[in-house]
Amino acid sequence: MSRKPLRLLGIALTAALTAGGLLLAAGPAAADLGVTPGPCRYTETPDDPAARPVPLPPDPRRTPSRGTVLVLLVTNQGIIDLTLDRAKAPCTVQSFLHLVRHDFYDRTICHRLTAYPTLKVLQCGDPTGTGERGPGYRYKDELPTDLAPWPDDPTGERKIYPRGTLAMANAGPDTNGSQFFMVQTDSRLRPNFSIFGSVGLLGLATLDRIAAAGIAPTPEDPAPVDGAPADPVKIFVATRL
Repeated sequence: MSRKPLRLLGIALTAALTAGGLLLAAGPAAADLGVTPGPCRYTETPDDPAARPVPLPPDPRRTPSRGTVLVLLVTNQGIIDLTLDRAKAPCTVQSFLHLVRHDFYDRTICHRLTAYPTLKVLQCGDPTGTGERGPGYRYKDELPTDLAPWPDDPTGERKIYPRGTLAMANAGPDTNGSQFFMVQTDSRLRPNFSIFGSVGLLGLATLDRIAAAGIAPTPEDPAPVDGAPADPVKIFVATRL
């Protein structure tokens, strides 16, 4: 979830993932960057170059905002089927499909698994496997407004990201790139992460297997709740159906 140190969940996921770290430093002014002319305004990030060469996504004036698209992640742990929802996040879906089309996610690993009591997700999308890199561009948030409140949060700020949610990791407002996370169990987060689809039944079974294997221990932390999956997760290919 974080990027520099991890875009998970943008990660912070700020609180939980924030406790995992997802915050990035501010980059150059937009006027100094390449920016697409459409409503999504995909913006180059020269201070954070692409982990793999990829152009800016198309940015039509009328961004497709209806319908769903099926994408399969073929991994060494099994198939993860994703249904992208244009109505929820048209710019995010457009960018994700662009990266799939350019094989950006092929031959990559999912670098982060969390097992906090209130945050259980798998994060992928950085070809370097470090959680610090992206596609060389960023774009605006498309945040959810209809999430149910987390039951025991007296502030009402934290919401339920339900099991099966597909969302973008980030490093702060409007810093979406290529990293994304999939929710294995209902998780507690502030609604700061763009939801752009869902994980299907095959994918949920795969996520459950990955979660059951746990998180790789380190000399510093023999029983981690946030780190690399103990059983490495490799995405062989991502393909649109």
